[in-house]
Amino acid sequence: MALHDENVVWHPHPVTVAAREQLHGHRGVVLWFTGLSGSGKSTVAGALEEALHKHGVSTYLLDGDNVRHGLCSDLGFSNDDRKENIRRVGEVASLMADAGLVVLTAFISPHRAERQRVRERVGNDRFIEVFVDTPLELCEQRDPKGLYKKARAGELKNFTGIDAIYEAPELPDIHLKGEQLVTNLVGELLDLLRQDDIIRS
Repeated sequence: MALHDENVVWHPHPVTVAAREQLHGHRGVVLWFTGLSGSGKSTVAGALEEALHKHGVSTYLLDGDNVRHGLCSDLGFSNDDRKENIRRVGEVASLMADAGLVVLTAFISPHRAERQRVRERVGNDRFIEVFVDTPLELCEQRDPKGLYKKARAGELKNFTGIDAIYEAPELPDIHLKGEQLVTNLVGELLDLLRQDDIIRS
């Protein structure tokens, strides 16, 4: 069946996004964490989700490794597969935001064009690009999965930051310095969410 087959028609439902948001007591949004491997994306996203949960906010965290156990288990790490990985995650994140959740995603997502496509899919007013900006040297020192070591040894090809490009956001919605304490970064994010009237507590 074609992607936009004439027999496939969008079906509106009686429960609206606004109604779901009212039930949750906050807006549905996507916080898209991007940065190099080892930058701290997953750590900060996880700490933020924990803080939001304590504030009674309905959340869900989509993590790069976790989605490859199910949703994207059929994908490899070629350029095409990586693009498809981000597309699928963007679609899921958009649906979850429609459900009124605060969705946190932690993906390298190295290309600006791919992140822009997700922003357009989700909607500019519900998409927050979070750039966790950590120097490559520090990411390599952390190297929680040993991937940089393998990449430097030539055992891992097309690794972002070593032999594959990472296009840093030019105008992220929030720019975090990854060298700082996680508690400080979470505080910055909570302040932003309150400023944008996404959460009130």
